[in-house]
Amino acid sequence: MKQFLLLVILLLAGTTQAANDFFSTSAIDGFDNDSPQFLPVEEAYQSQLVWNKNQLLISWTAAEGYYLYKERFALKATIGGEPAPLGADLEAGKLKQDPNFGETEVYYYSTTITLHNFPTEPFTLSVTSQGCADAGLCYPPQTQYYAVDSQRQTVTEIEKPLIGSPAKFITLSGSDDTDSALWLILVFAALGGAILNLMPCVFPVLGLKVLSFTNANNGSPLKHGLVYSGGVVLSFIAVAGLLIFLQQAGQAIGWGFQLQTPWFVALLACLFFALSLNLLGLFELGTNLSNIGSDLSRKSGYSGSFFTGVLATIVASPCTAPFMGTAVGFAASQPPVVALLVFAFIGIGMALPVLLLTLFPAGLRRLPKSGSWMISLRQLLAFPLLATAIWLLWVSGRQAGVDGMITTLSAWLLISFGVWLHGKGLKLVAGLIVIAAVAMVFIKLTEQPDAANLKNANFDRSEIQRLRENGQNVFLDVTADWCITCAANEKLVLHTDKIRAAFEQHNVHYLVADWTSYDPGITALLADYKRNGIPLYIYYPADPSAAEIMLPQVLNNAMIIELLNRYD
Repeated sequence: MKQFLLLVILLLAGTTQAANDFFSTSAIDGFDNDSPQFLPVEEAYQSQLVWNKNQLLISWTAAEGYYLYKERFALKATIGGEPAPLGADLEAGKLKQDPNFGETEVYYYSTTITLHNFPTEPFTLSVTSQGCADAGLCYPPQTQYYAVDSQRQTVTEIEKPLIGSPAKFITLSGSDDTDSALWLILVFAALGGAILNLMPCVFPVLGLKVLSFTNANNGSPLKHGLVYSGGVVLSFIAVAGLLIFLQQAGQAIGWGFQLQTPWFVALLACLFFALSLNLLGLFELGTNLSNIGSDLSRKSGYSGSFFTGVLATIVASPCTAPFMGTAVGFAASQPPVVALLVFAFIGIGMALPVLLLTLFPAGLRRLPKSGSWMISLRQLLAFPLLATAIWLLWVSGRQAGVDGMITTLSAWLLISFGVWLHGKGLKLVAGLIVIAAVAMVFIKLTEQPDAANLKNANFDRSEIQRLRENGQNVFLDVTADWCITCAANEKLVLHTDKIRAAFEQHNVHYLVADWTSYDPGITALLADYKRNGIPLYIYYPADPSAAEIMLPQVLNNAMIIELLNRYD
């Protein structure tokens, strides 16, 4: 009787956690030994979620003398806080005359719930259950939450998620982040694409292109500029088309997704390593790709111009430049035709500087005539490409651990050996060795990496809410190792002593969401803020009623100090 009265008081007070604690063995030790000893709820009822092909199974086990109510099960799927379709099949239970609910179906020992027709994109699953003990005690309803990724067939138990989309957010300038007119979005897209040319991994590739224009026997520079521009624009459309296709199929990914794949990063590092060897004169790539080495006197030079545009796109696309973030976020929420148009304008903007150089040849005429200096410059350009290869090697190591880095270095060794054999006239053997190197990278880095080697665990978005409830302001930095803009902001602003001291003074917790490897939680967070690429910076005031502040993609110290002083 004392237990029953205490339980009623706890439940009326709304303290479910206190009610749960009440059932622990330590909580009832104070009662007389004649009272029944009830198990804690997590020991009385245990559940497990497993995949069976395309079905998701929830297996329940009840301890001896305990049972679960069939009609008290409640399952719900949500995406961004909005309900999503979900089908569930429950097994037949045993009829029982229950003192609480009358005649009802219950499960003793075990039962399994089969889920089907659930979303193909990542969603949150909530499972509510309730059970009782034969000795006469009924537990309060329990709800568990899971993050489910149907494409990868993974399930992770999480704490109660934040409900719905984020609160209304504003930019640092104070204007709302609303959809702009399409023409303005296209202008932003073109400006962002033009700024991509300043990325340090793109600049060496453009140097090769400009170098080729000095060759008088190369044909029309304008034609090469148009072919190069076509390579850039079509590559942006192709990458965006693949992105849209995967998103329509239910895969939660974002712009720059290709560099979230360790084997792709490693193969790209191998390509840049091979190109650097080519520029150093250790071998020629052959007629089809001869433009990469600046030998454009052959007829196939136009295909080389196109390939240069493709290569520039691959290494430029992982990050969103200033002005480009709004365009990419807008494209992600539009029909495929509009999205492809936006990405085409990004490609046009990126190709525009080189195209203008060919449209107005006066600038080309200022370049020195071709001569022996071109050989030295060609060799000099090999070193920025080699630096890019080393950077990609580092990214591969951050994603796949030391084993991933060793695999990439081993591929470089095989490529070097193949180049040496190529110089000895053993071209077939050299080709087979290079193919073996590529196959080794692909096979080895598509395996599931060891958990000990992973750079970071999945981002826990609920940490933001916990910090705010504890009275802390939160500065969220969504970053990745392959993002050049992110690295520049961190080096010049966020990781400086001045900003660290300002964060400490204003009680700001600096929280990092690392998107170097695939993380559906971060992808969903980007979508909530109408972004599909990084960097993304959000300031959350401790006051939960205050609006969240989205910062520009390029930061400076004065901007951060102004933010803290204004919104603290």
